[in-house]
Amino acid sequence: MEKVTGIGGVFFRAAAPATLAAWYRDHLGVDPVSETGAWTQTAGPTVFAPFSQDTTYFGDPAQAFMINFRVADLAAMIAQLEAAGITVETRADWDSPEIGRFARIHDPEGNPIELWEPAAGAGA
Repeated sequence: MEKVTGIGGVFFRAAAPATLAAWYRDHLGVDPVSETGAWTQTAGPTVFAPFSQDTTYFGDPAQAFMINFRVADLAAMIAQLEAAGITVETRADWDSPEIGRFARIHDPEGNPIELWEPAAGAGA
């Protein structure tokens, strides 16, 4: 069976697309397609996981999706985001020695973003 080789893009509606793209560039380092052609990810695990419609994992029940970004150093990313005035949520029950450490933020339009520092060997 032929299989896909990875995620080619994440597309979603935004009230202010250019402003939101700049926020993702400035705070998370995701280059907008119009500036670089495409953002190139660092190789690593990617989780594809549909959730039940009644999940509380994303927070707001009206949210249909949540982007999860891998990070190399969650503590450094949290410090960077907080220095920029971005609220970061952490909870000990999100972290797992087998999977890694997690934090949550929201973009300026309220979309949830999960930050994940994989545990050594996670997703391998």
